[in-house]
Amino acid sequence: MIDELDTVVLTVDLPEYHLEQGDIGTVVLVHKNSAGYEVEFVSFTGKTLAVLSLLPKQIRLVKEFEIPHVRLVA
Repeated sequence: MIDELDTVVLTVDLPEYHLEQGDIGTVVLVHKNSAGYEVEFVSFTGKTLAVLSLLPKQIRLVKEFEIPHVRLVA
């Protein structure tokens, strides 16, 4: 179950927002009935890149032995 403030991983590419599968975000709001989530994606310096409404199939929780990876945003 995904809750507010959980760290999540994007499971799809969202080129219109310059986001790629594997990008990491934070859930800032859980919509009622788990119909979806508001997820914030930020740079490592804290700049908000996007806040998006996403469906459960578009994100997943971070797994225990995963490691972040750095890339430039177009």
